[in-house]
Amino acid sequence: MEDKQLTLVEHLSELRKRIIIIFIAIILGSFLGYKYINIIIQYMVKPAKNLEFIYLSPPELFVAYIKIAIIFGIVISSPISLMQIWLFVKPGLKKNERRYLLFSLYMGIIFFLIGVIFAYLVIIPITIDFFTQVSVNQISPLFSFDRYLSFISSMVFSFGVVFELPLLIILLTQLNLVTAKTLKKYRKVVILLIFILAAVLTPPDVVSQMLLALPMVFLYEFSIWISAAIGKRKNKKGD
Repeated sequence: MEDKQLTLVEHLSELRKRIIIIFIAIILGSFLGYKYINIIIQYMVKPAKNLEFIYLSPPELFVAYIKIAIIFGIVISSPISLMQIWLFVKPGLKKNERRYLLFSLYMGIIFFLIGVIFAYLVIIPITIDFFTQVSVNQISPLFSFDRYLSFISSMVFSFGVVFELPLLIILLTQLNLVTAKTLKKYRKVVILLIFILAAVLTPPDVVSQMLLALPMVFLYEFSIWISAAIGKRKNKKGD
């Protein structure tokens, strides 16, 4: 009984150690982000081309700077955070489980980055161009920087998460939890859920929702193809 208690205490101590390291890494990354805030902002406003931004209250710009610094800190420290998580869970995993987890981790990072880059280079500029063209001569557009920050953050994060769909399907297919036949059977339901999810994740406008939903539908169709390919390979091995 005492051994089990000691083991639990050791696990909690190890967890505490990893959390502290992650927290320190995020703080240091945030300080670094604040130091180079002007350079970061240059890249953030790049998709908006020649738009000018305003802030609507005295603390708004400073608060926006803090938000950017914290987000930068989380992103830049993510390799350290992931390493600490890996070091914590690794001892309790079998060899094949470690292999699958590492594969999922690497592929998850790659898919997430692809989604972020796609949103930054393609979706955000298209969305901003559309909304600026809607303006009329009598009404001049004024853009709050804090609102712009919230907008691009939600878009970038949403696309990063959405692009994880193929990886999720790969893992579920490998675990025999889904098949291409199942994915095809529930295609209509999933597409409906995709549009509902897009409405929740994106800003409240049809254009942003469509720009998120359509790539999600494409990724779902791509996932069906991946699942079918994995299923065929499994059948060949079975034969």
